[in-house]
Order: sequence, then C-alpha cells, then structure tokens
Amino acid sequence: MVSSMERYDVVVIGGGPAGLAAAIAAREEGSKRVLVIERDDRLGGILNQCIHNGFGLHTFKEELTGPEYAARYEDRAREVGVEFVLGAMVIDVSADLVVHAVSPERGVFGVEGGAVVLAMGCRERPRGALNIAGYRPAGIYSAGTAQRLVNMEGQMPGREVVILGSGDIGFIMARRMTLEGAHVACVAEVMPYSGGLKRNIVQCLDDYGIPLLLSHTVTRIEGAKRVEAVWIAEVDERRRPIAGTEVRYPCDTLLLSVGLLPENELSREAGVRLNPVTRGPVVDESLQTSVEGVFACGNVLHVHDLVDYVSQEADAAGRAAARFAAGQLGLASLAHAEGHSDAVDAGTAGADVEGADVAGRFGVAGADVAGRFGVAGADVAGADAAHASASTGQSLSAGVGTFNAETTRVLSVETGPGVRYTVPSFVTPARMDNKLTVRFRVDNVYRDRFVSVYVGDERVWHRKRRVMAPGEMENVSLRRADLEAATDATKITVTLEEE
Repeated sequence: MVSSMERYDVVVIGGGPAGLAAAIAAREEGSKRVLVIERDDRLGGILNQCIHNGFGLHTFKEELTGPEYAARYEDRAREVGVEFVLGAMVIDVSADLVVHAVSPERGVFGVEGGAVVLAMGCRERPRGALNIAGYRPAGIYSAGTAQRLVNMEGQMPGREVVILGSGDIGFIMARRMTLEGAHVACVAEVMPYSGGLKRNIVQCLDDYGIPLLLSHTVTRIEGAKRVEAVWIAEVDERRRPIAGTEVRYPCDTLLLSVGLLPENELSREAGVRLNPVTRGPVVDESLQTSVEGVFACGNVLHVHDLVDYVSQEADAAGRAAARFAAGQLGLASLAHAEGHSDAVDAGTAGADVEGADVAGRFGVAGADVAGRFGVAGADVAGADAAHASASTGQSLSAGVGTFNAETTRVLSVETGPGVRYTVPSFVTPARMDNKLTVRFRVDNVYRDRFVSVYVGDERVWHRKRRVMAPGEMENVSLRRADLEAATDATKITVTLEEE
C-alpha cells in the first residue's frame, strides 16, 4: 500500500517495457525502494496486445511474443523487489520530484522520489491530424485500436480493409486481419518510402500479396453511417494529390497507421524541454532531461522500432536515476550549459510542426536549432536540427558536489545532412562511460553512404552502410577518450557522407 507522500529512491511512470527495464536497473544499481505507477490494470503496456513473435532477438537471443517478452521483465521486476501501483493515473510531476496520481482505490495521492523516470510510451496520431475529406462514419480505427480489438477482445473491426500509413503496426495488422479472414486491399503511404521495417514489409505484405502503394494517400472517405469506400490518389513530390490518379476502393474499414507521438503532456507540464523533431524530451548522456532528477527513456523519448532497444535505453536511464538518487550523478548537462550563460530562446526557424510546442526553450548559450520541422502528411518530415553547445570553464555547484571546468564541459550533439535527430543532444565527456551509444534516424532512403562522426573538426567514426531508411533506427558509438582528447571541441556532429 502507498500512503500519502511516501518516499522512494526512484519513481517510474509507466509499467510498459521501458518502465519495467528502468525499474529493474535502478534496483540492480542499488536503489532500495523503486516504485512503478501504471495506469492500466496490468503491467507490460502495449506488449500485451502484440501477440506476434519477433521480440527479444537482441535481448534474449530468441523469438518471443509481446506478452512473453513483457512477462520475463515483470517476473524479474518482482524478483528484485520493485513495487507497483496499478490502475493509477499520474496527474503531475513537480520540480521537487513529487509525483501526484489518482486511482479509484486511493483517490489522489502523492509520492516523493529521489529521481523520476518518464516511461509513458507513445500514442497513435488520429484521423483529425490528417485532414481527409468526408463524413465521420463508423469503421475508421487506428491500427493499434484494431489490434486490441482483434487480439485482446476477440472482435473483428471489419471484413474489407484499406490501411493508410506504413508504420509497423499497420503492416502487422494487415497480416493479422488477413489471417482472420478479412480482405486487405492495399496499404497506402504518402511518402516515397516505407515508415516500417523491411522485414515487416516482406513478412506481412509480400508474403500475403498485399500491395504497398508508396507516394499515395487517401483523399476522400465515402459513407455516412459506415465506411463504404475510400479514394486513393498518387501524390507529387510536395505530397499533393495528382489530378486524375484517384482510384476508388470499396471497403467497410479504414485503419490508420500514420505515426506515433510520444506521450509528453506530463513532461511538458513538468517544465521538461522537448525536441521539436522527436517531440520527446531533450536529454544528455545519462538520459536526464532539462529538469534535474527527471530522466526519460523508451518511446516517450523518441519512437523506437525494436523493443529490445527500448529495454537497452531504459536500463541506462534506470541506472542513471539510481545514481542520481544516491547523489552520485550531479546536474544534467543541459543544466550545466545553462549555468554558464544566459538562457536563450532557441525555438525553431520556420517551424511548422502540427500539434507540437515547437518554440521550446532549450536555454543553451549559442544554440542554433534553426531548421525546418514540417509535417509530411501524417508524419514529421525530418530536417537538420543543430544544437550548439554552451561556453564552459567555470566551477558550478550541483547540490551534490563541486564540478570543475572539465566536468562541466558540455558538447552538443548536432545533425549533419541526412540525419533527422540524435539522442542524446548533449554530452559531458567526464561523466559518460567509456562508450556511449548515440541513436539517430535518417531523413530519407540512402544507399552506400558513410555514417561519420566529427568531434569538433576531427572525424572519429566513419562506417559504410549499404542501406539506411527512416523506418529503421541507426546508432554510432562514441568513445570517451576521443571526446576528452578534443579539448577545444564544442560539438559532436553526426552526418552522412558519400565517401
């Protein structure tokens, strides 16, 4: 039982794959009391409705279903002594790390944490963000809603199906609906490339003869009470429908797989600065946000393609949160950068991100985050987002010790041509492990390109990739020794090069 304002070393918000992995890591790192607050009545998050296999290849070296993967983490969490509150909705996180939540059993209650980990996951973008002409008849579902209906509630949304958007969940539901006896006419994608994994195109579409129509979108929905048909047209390079290319597809169901949005209402209310490209928190090498003691991981930070990567990232966040709670970590790199100069509005030049707070205050001296952040149909169009670092060299008290000039030397992680975003956005070399994984996505399909990393003007990483696509996450590994050796560097640049 949780009483009002009970104290925990680490409080994790969200009991999905990220939350469970972060909580386990915090306990293993030495935190005595770790609490997970989950709004559902069971742990596991979205994995509970993902009954297909393909999970765990990196983590467990075997194929598992979503519920099996979640069960292994839940069993481990209970084994190490993580505490849980289920059926509780978190309503706010204060600057002094007090988490308020509400549940039917307890009403409104609060718990105090030595650190807080945000692991709320993401949600699907709805039809309202797409501006499709027509009425609002029955038969229009997000792919995730349809997945829950079929896999958990035993209900079929329809029999004649069209899918808009090429997210992985859309591919998976194309196969699932086919296996349940429905006819899937096609999957339409407004971009000239797929937003999902290549393996899912092969296993979910090609193997079942379902066409993938790239550079196509739904322009009209027919039907007053129930969907009767949709019209699909080819689009030009500006993603505008081309006159004369419309084709009518009779159907009773339209599934939308048009992108995922990190669940960051709590983050925003807590004062966490958000990246206008990922729409998740801006974090440093420890995955600490701009709010001291608040960490983020998983799909609330940036949308992942594999749950194994979610678990890896959450493990790092949980361990960092435990160290912070024990007074062993110190102030976030973002806060260090602010401490050396006046905060500035970094915003985005020419930003046009639907439904996002793109004017976010990054508060970093000399920040240059000008870039084009647009919405392409249903997804965020990638752009270069350069985050410059602050000048450094002063001592700064972080409340857990005094940091010298080297400790507070902060490098920004910037994006070069071809790279949409990076996580993290800032690195303090003296605080990182010997190696640091930087995850990123490209902004288009590239073949036979090199991924290069520059520390200042010196190239420290140069690897050729045969194929890179926006739907598949990429990563590079930074060595602490390289960053510390570049004493005059103020930035790290991840970019694509032809040679």
